[in-house]
Amino acid sequence: MAIAQISTAAPPTIHYPESDGKPMADNTKQFRWIVTIEGGIDALFANRPDVFVAGDLLWYPVEGRPDIRAAPDVLVVFGRPKGDRGSYLQWKEDGIPPQVVFEILSPSNTVAEMTNKFEFYRLHGVQEYYLYDPDRNEFYGWLRHDDTLEAIPVQGTWVSPLLGIRFELKEDDLYIYRPDGERFKTFVELIENAQQERARAEEERTRAEQERARAEEERTRAERLAAQLRSLGIEPEK
Repeated sequence: MAIAQISTAAPPTIHYPESDGKPMADNTKQFRWIVTIEGGIDALFANRPDVFVAGDLLWYPVEGRPDIRAAPDVLVVFGRPKGDRGSYLQWKEDGIPPQVVFEILSPSNTVAEMTNKFEFYRLHGVQEYYLYDPDRNEFYGWLRHDDTLEAIPVQGTWVSPLLGIRFELKEDDLYIYRPDGERFKTFVELIENAQQERARAEEERTRAEQERARAEEERTRAERLAAQLRSLGIEPEK
């Protein structure tokens, strides 16, 4: 009687690629917007250790299914620690999906591609989805209601319920503001502002030194005059 052999071989390891082979952005304008939004939100929640923000990171929502994935241009996860990741494996993140995602359109994006992304975000629990076309200056948003994502009136002014940031779509551009009213800036704008602040600080320091020098000069002059008066037998106080 043949005895069945029980295999002790380990199950095959499932590989979850950390790159989909696609570029982060197709052009400088798209790249600038992705970096500005990701950096602005990351800075906004810099003091929140439980908010993870990333750009162009592959998100795998289902264990064992590396074919089910998406790479939002920007994603925000509340309830997960900051830190570097090669990809976002949701089952290793307490099952928490990104709650907010952004997509910045480029000329290569197709209607079918963006429709698939929308369905992916709807199916896998995204709470807020924002889409911006910098070439046409068109901005769209969707907010979760039960099992669907419903369009929201972002044309004009809209405040994100989860992020607290304000979007203002004007004729020339989209403007994003922090809750304190500070506008999201590009990296170049941040450097320029820092340089201007340093220049102002240096100007104030120079002005203060000049004031101190003038005060010292006045004190020395007064002491000299007092000494001259005393040499004539006159007390300066009188």
